This record gives sequence, structure tokens and C-alpha cells, in this order.
Amino acid sequence: MVKITKDMTFADVIGKYPDSVPIFLKHGLSCIGCPFAAQETIEQGAEGHGINIEDLLKDLNDNLKEKKDGMRNRTK
Repeated sequence: MVKITKDMTFADVIGKYPDSVPIFLKHGLSCIGCPFAAQETIEQGAEGHGINIEDLLKDLNDNLKEKKDGMRNRTK
């Protein structure tokens, strides 16, 4: 099962899952395009901005699951 984890970098997540951008923005992480995003983990960014990492990860993975389930339903 594919899962977004706190030790993934912003660049990794956004590169693999571009639909995650609105989730980051919703949580106040508008710096996803900054140079640090290439090296900074989601956990580091969340801590630096005072964002609850568990809530962020839940929203990111829920979004990922919704997209995956939607693709599955289209192929049936």
C-alpha cells in the first residue's frame, strides 16, 4: 500500500502526488515551492510551522486513498 510518511521530502511527495499541493496549502504550508522543500521532510516543515503532523499526514493519505479509489472505480 502506498503511503505518505513524515520522513518523505516535500519535493518527493509533490513530484509523485501533485494533487497533494492543495492539502499542504490547506494546512498553511505555502512554502512548498521554496528551495528548502527539496530537502526538508514533511515532519521538519510541519514542526517549523507549528502544524500537527498527524493531522497533515491523515489528510494527505486520505486524499491519496480517494484518488486511488476513484481510479479503481473508473476501470470497473
